[in-house]
Amino acid sequence: MPLIQTAPPETEPITVAEAKTHLRVTHDSDDVYIGKLIAAARRACEQRLNLRLITQNWSLYVDRWPGIGALMLCLAPVSAIDDVVIYGEDGTPALLDPAHYVLDHVSRPARLALRADRPRPQPGRMLNGIEVKMTVGFGPTAEDVPQEIRQAILVTVSHWYDRRGEGEGASLPLAALELLTPHRPARVA
Repeated sequence: MPLIQTAPPETEPITVAEAKTHLRVTHDSDDVYIGKLIAAARRACEQRLNLRLITQNWSLYVDRWPGIGALMLCLAPVSAIDDVVIYGEDGTPALLDPAHYVLDHVSRPARLALRADRPRPQPGRMLNGIEVKMTVGFGPTAEDVPQEIRQAILVTVSHWYDRRGEGEGASLPLAALELLTPHRPARVA
């Protein structure tokens, strides 16, 4: 199940100016470095939570529809299914009519289910015969991202900035992990 980002977020949940204020940095010589730390901290938090923060586009490829149930989309929050493409044996793409499926964006991960009363179009291509193009993220602006996650990014940037060059500085700090806890997926035993 390849999952490929097709359009990255257009902004970060934290600006360089916000990070510099948090770090108490008044000079501009580290701006590029701080920007890179923000992007890395966002990606680390996204990975830890299996969430995408700022609106971005992804494609999920699967070989076949699941036998029973819905197709797990592996990311959250999914705000829209942009297209479902079924590839023929020769690789010719055909769009699936949106009336044939429904998005469960409440579940985590989100799910895509085919309607029971509609035909189940099977791909002709043996591998990666179905592509689900989706838009994910809390929204297009930093203000759409939950405040605890934004704070976790700031804490992580600060931790990494203060420990640059140290081996142990690469992981998420405990304070950031605590801030992320309410947004982790619930585990059912």
